[in-house]
Amino acid sequence: MANVVLTEAGFKEREAELYNLKVNARREIAEKIKEAREQGDLSENAEYDAAKDEQRDIEARIAELEEMLKNAEVVGASELTLDKIGVGTKVKVYDEDEDEEMEFTIVGSSEANTLQHRISNVSPVGAALIGHKVDDIVEVVVPSGSLQYRVISIEHADQN
Repeated sequence: MANVVLTEAGFKEREAELYNLKVNARREIAEKIKEAREQGDLSENAEYDAAKDEQRDIEARIAELEEMLKNAEVVGASELTLDKIGVGTKVKVYDEDEDEEMEFTIVGSSEANTLQHRISNVSPVGAALIGHKVDDIVEVVVPSGSLQYRVISIEHADQN
């Protein structure tokens, strides 16, 4: 797995998820498997099969998280400069075409969540915004054409 860019908050979230999977989820799935075994014949036991499938999924996610955290490039607040957009910054832009303001938080690709306005540093919008300053006009090429954003403000993502 290549290096994964994560904000400090994203790193901590993944550490917490890993801990929960190792401590709680493994215990819960072991209990389900034990209960299913007590029911007798495993060859036709749907609960046993479902529990084993769930166990496989949990172990795969644990391995994925361990690899991600091992190779993570964590971007901390102390590394951010507010004169340019980068991973870990919250950006307010003005959409020239739609005549509206929008706000994005630039994060690593594994942290992206468009419903929370958290966009990936490798997405078309995120990649186009990175490196720009307040008052810059940024053109973003998307499959349907291009968008133009004027950068209004840049701040640390952890500020509210």
